[in-house]
Amino acid sequence: MRRGIHPDYHPVVFRDPSAGVAFLTRSTVTSTTTIEWEDGQTYPVVDVDVSSASHPFYTGRTRVLDTAGRVEKFRRRYGTTTEETS
Repeated sequence: MRRGIHPDYHPVVFRDPSAGVAFLTRSTVTSTTTIEWEDGQTYPVVDVDVSSASHPFYTGRTRVLDTAGRVEKFRRRYGTTTEETS
């Protein structure tokens, strides 16, 4: 492996403020803000918009779209023709 070409890989805390969760992992991302973690160490923190704690797919709060109803509504509004054009 060549030296000096790889980015710094270090511990980083990713925090989801909307869900109130944070997790410590390793990453190459950098941040100027820091947080003191449960082990007493200070780590850079990156705030994320969506995590597995707040994403609707993982939390079970997904909305089921009625696609069949939308198709029928479209057909009623614009009509459908079953005739072949020559």
